[in-house]
Amino acid sequence: MARSLHVRLDESSAAALAVVRSDGLTDSAAVRTALREAAARRRSRASIIAEVARLADDEADRAEMRAIREQMSELAPTLDA
Repeated sequence: MARSLHVRLDESSAAALAVVRSDGLTDSAAVRTALREAAARRRSRASIIAEVARLADDEADRAEMRAIREQMSELAPTLDA
């Protein structure tokens, strides 16, 4: 079932709506598009945050990263002061 929504736009929101409408969309289509895009970005961001937390809790991965850092530091040239 379709839901109707009434909003008051401030200047920056009106400017953002104009950008989204620049593809020839109506106000309603532009708002629906912007909402779907914002929701997709939030889902993606939440997914990335969850992945980072999972990797931070992975002791084997952290041990491997420590080993790689140690190997890389052995290969790095020494700087004479």
